[in-house]
Amino acid sequence: MDLSSYFDLPLWLRLCLQSGAVIAVLFPIAAACSMAERKMAAWIQGRPGPNRTIMPLLAWIPILAPLLQRLGLFQLAADGGKFVFKEDPIPGHVNKLYFVLAPILAMIPALTTVSVVPIGAYFNHLGTLVPIVLANVDVGLLAVFAISSLGVYSLILAGWASNSKYPFLGGVRASAQLISYELSMTLSVLPVFLWVNAPGTPGSLSLFDVVQSQSQPGFWGGMWFVFLMPVSAFVFLVALFAETNRQPFDMPESEADLVGGFHTEYGAFKWSLFFVAEYCHMIVGSAVFVLLFLGGWNPLPWVPLSSVAEWLGWVDNPLLLGVLAIVLFLGKVFFFIFFFMWVRWTLPRFRYDQVMKIGWQKLLPLSIGNLIVYALAIALLSRR
Repeated sequence: MDLSSYFDLPLWLRLCLQSGAVIAVLFPIAAACSMAERKMAAWIQGRPGPNRTIMPLLAWIPILAPLLQRLGLFQLAADGGKFVFKEDPIPGHVNKLYFVLAPILAMIPALTTVSVVPIGAYFNHLGTLVPIVLANVDVGLLAVFAISSLGVYSLILAGWASNSKYPFLGGVRASAQLISYELSMTLSVLPVFLWVNAPGTPGSLSLFDVVQSQSQPGFWGGMWFVFLMPVSAFVFLVALFAETNRQPFDMPESEADLVGGFHTEYGAFKWSLFFVAEYCHMIVGSAVFVLLFLGGWNPLPWVPLSSVAEWLGWVDNPLLLGVLAIVLFLGKVFFFIFFFMWVRWTLPRFRYDQVMKIGWQKLLPLSIGNLIVYALAIALLSRR
């Protein structure tokens, strides 16, 4: 299938179309996660979930209406309408400019990091595997860390601008938690890039190169990094829970002792923006984990996408191959979204002192020791 006409479009138009498509997919998925969270909670705790909302025009259909109502498929539309049209007062004691600015700033990093995250690949007319990504930069992971870490400023700003005790404590907790776990997360991925950037090869922090490193022939070349570096994967996953403020690490919004934390004074649409941003961070974090440790769009260990393309005869069909790669990649991402929700409704929340102890006394020494072990092992292997 010839897609050359699309690539003949001006660069600015292609970037606008691609970024609009990504946002049009990411934003509804993040919003739908709120409904999925409640369905997951109901399933795990053995109670009814969203099962009453339905459009009036469909309520008269005999068989279809009860099914749609029981599944709660229209709960998302009801929530969206409520958040948009509900009265959204601004308390008189807050700093109004920064109070309104905080939820807007929460969405910017959440929707920006996805620009450097590849979601699939296809073969171009030269037979080269090309990533499906808005910006294929060599510092992809560095950009993800740099931009996503800015999201904590919205939480700090919300807590400070609320001029209230509990939101301020939530903002302080958010900053301390970010610093505590960002070190471990960064150290956990260094062994991956030490392995990818072999001596004598040009250095790169590209996430596409990480997937390509897990797509090579041979036993070591086709092994996913989750099997090769299980400690790195474990540290990264635990730090990802803390960085996205997901339970049991949801200290910035701990309703047990902070009422609602940084968003106590927020309501309606501004409140919803904070949680859509959280789900966006969770989706992007899951995507980065899949790229680093689960082979990206490769269907199985030692079975790269190129082998599947040859078997299906889709090497010369970039559209079908690209769709297949995206489906495989999103399937893994959705599994981790399910895992995030499963953990939330299974494990109790840590105390704040336990969160700090895990970050500084457990994960950080473990990530440092893991880095030293793999640095020595890679150095010994490179001498052979």
